[in-house]
Amino acid sequence: MPKEKFHIEFLMGNATQNSLWRMISQIDGLSEWFADEVSMNEKETIYTFNWGKTSNQAVILAQKPQSYIRYQWLDEEEEGCYFEFILRKLDLSGDMTLEVTDFADPDEKGDAIALWETQVEEMKRRLGI
Repeated sequence: MPKEKFHIEFLMGNATQNSLWRMISQIDGLSEWFADEVSMNEKETIYTFNWGKTSNQAVILAQKPQSYIRYQWLDEEEEGCYFEFILRKLDLSGDMTLEVTDFADPDEKGDAIALWETQVEEMKRRLGI
């Protein structure tokens, strides 16, 4: 059964675009909320994410600095699957939003959304939002 794409949007309040960009694209920022430890092989631009004794590697498929970044897990077997972060500034309030797009097996979609919600709450806590 193919994975289902899902999209979640989080209101990030008065967080700056620079601070959010650091959290979604830089090793030190990703290590604060996304994984226990993040490292990068500079030569091949491969990111290694560690959670306890588990690790996974990803590459950046596309990015526009200060706007969006799209990663793909190296062990992802299904074509066209990725996870992406998009930053947007709301016109009326000036607040920032973080949009997350990811893919999950249909029976794991609820768990995947809950995990993203927990992780983004940790990011907000780290940013003081």
